Amino acid sequence: MIRKIIRIDEEKCNGCGLCARACHEGAIDIVEGKAKLVRENFCDGFGDCLPNCPTGAITFEEREAPAYDEAAVKKAQEAKKMEEMKHMHHEGGCPGSRMMQFEQKEPEGSPVLAGKPISRLAQWPCQIKLVPTQAPFFDGAKLLIAADCTAYAYAGMHEAFMRGKVTIIGCPKLDAVDYSEKLTEIIKNNDIKSVTIVRMEVPCCGGLQRAAETALRNSGKFIPWQVVTISRDGNILD
Repeated sequence: MIRKIIRIDEEKCNGCGLCARACHEGAIDIVEGKAKLVRENFCDGFGDCLPNCPTGAITFEEREAPAYDEAAVKKAQEAKKMEEMKHMHHEGGCPGSRMMQFEQKEPEGSPVLAGKPISRLAQWPCQIKLVPTQAPFFDGAKLLIAADCTAYAYAGMHEAFMRGKVTIIGCPKLDAVDYSEKLTEIIKNNDIKSVTIVRMEVPCCGGLQRAAETALRNSGKFIPWQVVTISRDGNILD
């Protein structure tokens, strides 16, 4: 197709890399000391890179080029985020945010009889605001979206709800954010098998439920889901 796309004059390019950093889509790389448009289908034609070029090496042109592939761009961006998260502890970032999966070992006999209750948390991080939108632990997962307080109010949270699921938690009142956009990306971009929403009976938890329901609708997928409400004194209401 004929469309507007950037052109890089290698003779003018000094290899500073400012354009590559300015390109959020990742269409530009520095190759042998020069900026190159290496992924034409990643270039949206908006030209965020133009004002960052100190030598005027970047211009627009209209020519035959593959269509802008937004899905491929998002997938590459998430892969980059995951890689950065894996290496964050080596680069001076917070080691507590490093992505991990757990295989919890069962104690001999039942957890109660053995006197050794075990955690059913399957991955880290678990906070909605910290978890990546694409991760290996989401593949084929049963997703538990839980309000922070539920684990404190309901004594059997790990065995009743977290066991066999990927757990992500949040509190819309404390985080003061709308989780729906991120939850949409998680459900849309991964093979989620089911969704369980566990909330408290308090009104602010309605924000978490609405965000999850909005995400399910916006994902375009038909996934089994349920809502469970915990009372303030630790009982299941629904």
